[in-house]
Amino acid sequence: MAELRYNPILRDWTMVAANRQLRPDMPATACPFCPGSGRVPDQYEVFIYDNDFPVLSPQPGPVAEGFSDLYRARPAYGKCEVVLYSSDHQAALSRLSPAHLEAVVRLWRSRYEALAADPNHQYILIFENRGREVGATISHPHGQIYAYPFIPLKIRTELEACYDHHWVTGRCLVCDIHAAEVADGRRVVAVNERFAAYVPYFTDFPYGVWITPTRHVADLRRFNEAEEHDLAEILGWVTRGMDALYNREFPYMMVLHQTPPQRSDTEPFYHFHIEFYPPLRAADKIKFLSSSETGAGAAANPSLVEETAPLLRAAIDRVRGTSR
Repeated sequence: MAELRYNPILRDWTMVAANRQLRPDMPATACPFCPGSGRVPDQYEVFIYDNDFPVLSPQPGPVAEGFSDLYRARPAYGKCEVVLYSSDHQAALSRLSPAHLEAVVRLWRSRYEALAADPNHQYILIFENRGREVGATISHPHGQIYAYPFIPLKIRTELEACYDHHWVTGRCLVCDIHAAEVADGRRVVAVNERFAAYVPYFTDFPYGVWITPTRHVADLRRFNEAEEHDLAEILGWVTRGMDALYNREFPYMMVLHQTPPQRSDTEPFYHFHIEFYPPLRAADKIKFLSSSETGAGAAANPSLVEETAPLLRAAIDRVRGTSR
């Protein structure tokens, strides 16, 4: 069974997907994303694969009967896709060549454009769960894309904050955050011509990097070729630096925040950005969410980002062969 159930106290939707209990914890020898599995081409650079255990579907089943005015449900319409970064089971974003990373960025863009063409797709989230620490069940390098029939609560909160800031100042909030972080410099971990990566002043993760474009741009559809190149470049620097920080594969959740595809009114005030949520606070220590964080939404960072950002910056400089 898959359906959407409305949470009236949060004014948000819960995706119910009992079929996801069937997801396998698969060994590398039985990987469905490797050539020869019969599930993917024998050769590919990047590839889109329909999720075998989707929480959203273009052909959703009917919802259960018997709901009241208080409890509402709707079909789980949408799309869930898997983005295969490479045919190589041992690859990762951090181990792809610059040209290969550009191919990933271009695939993200093409899928965003295609999914945005469906007017029922109200929000499109591109993301990656890397590592068992964040629940990844297949180690083959991949990300995912969800096309939702609603705008999730966190995105609505961001949109409201960005709108309010724009209304008061006439400026984009993320543009101002980008400029403030670059001007301060202490939390910046990497910069190229068109992007900056930093651990923002307010993040609740010790290495919670943001990547933001210098130019105000709302989503991948508005990127030019130079921005696609520079995004791939800085994404490679950041992920390689994360792996180098503790000399291990660095687990993380990574999300691309973009404007809702059906709302052109958000473009003046909403700004594309990538957010990382890495669970590590040390090489062998995980930041777990507490009751305060989960129950009240009260974020807590166990580290000063003014102390963690220089460590990540130094690791990135090492893998780039540069120093500052």
